[in-house]
Amino acid sequence: MDFLSREGSPLPEALWEKIDETVVSAAKKALVGRRFLSLYGPLGAGIQSINVDDFATLGETEGSPVKTLGRQYVELPVLYKDFFILWRDIENSERLGLPVDLSAAMNAAVQAARQEDELVFGGLLSVKGARKIKKGDWSTGETPVTDVCQGLTHFTEAGIIGKATLIVSPDLYLQLQRIQPGTGITEYERVKELVKLYQTPVLGKNKAVLVNPQPQYMDLAVGQDLATAYLKTRDLNHYLRILETVLLRVKNKDAIVIYE
Repeated sequence: MDFLSREGSPLPEALWEKIDETVVSAAKKALVGRRFLSLYGPLGAGIQSINVDDFATLGETEGSPVKTLGRQYVELPVLYKDFFILWRDIENSERLGLPVDLSAAMNAAVQAARQEDELVFGGLLSVKGARKIKKGDWSTGETPVTDVCQGLTHFTEAGIIGKATLIVSPDLYLQLQRIQPGTGITEYERVKELVKLYQTPVLGKNKAVLVNPQPQYMDLAVGQDLATAYLKTRDLNHYLRILETVLLRVKNKDAIVIYE
């Protein structure tokens, strides 16, 4: 079944190819979570739920019937963003041989990417039992490095191995650009020696989270990856939807440090 309703749509194949290229390119530039999280999937559009395991309690009951402990099944939510293409733009493109302006598709793809990142970082910041550290003033002294080292120490003590990743809000990212007096080195450079570093506006202001994103600790389960579907024709214009089904799976809460 063509659930994307593309085969029966009035849009030509060449335009669909251009839309797909545009949407994927714009989304990749905007997505942050996928830059450090491993992907599990794509599993298919029909997959509605997936297991999320807590490895601290994962096991099986004794006797018959055997049941799995520390495992829950969670629905893969659908994220989407709609946009439309004016019929006159398509007519103009066909008549004059000009490319169709797909700015609306780009904008929708960026907004769809933000929805995914909101799901990812909202999930990371709300994990019950995650380690929380009181964040110091990152605009002075060696506070950023000190706070990051404290988080890395937690990982070591908890047996969490692998390269860690720090994600910060834009205001903290700018505070890291200051030069440490007498060294000629920015705090950004010093922190980058310790962890991978990204920024995202999804975190808001004065927020940071340190994670160890190895797949044994967390991943991003993908049912249907980003795709564009045809919705309807209204007033001769073409309405489309960018959609995906994804879920953040945190398997070990000790792989997350939240700076408050």
